[in-house]
Amino acid sequence: MNPLTPLLIVLLLPIAAICAVLYTDTGVEPALFWAAVKTFVALFVVAGGLSYGASRLAARSEG
Repeated sequence: MNPLTPLLIVLLLPIAAICAVLYTDTGVEPALFWAAVKTFVALFVVAGGLSYGASRLAARSEG
């Protein structure tokens, strides 16, 4: 298992809470909510790519 998986789970909890507040608050425009969701998805994809690249480099340097 990737060691960043527990960290990702811990980070998803407050992000989900923020998104829930943005979604349920009537004063927030829906465009802001969807922009936040898109930003978080993009950041997670980039972080996953960096994690994968770092794990491949570590595996290559081992053997």
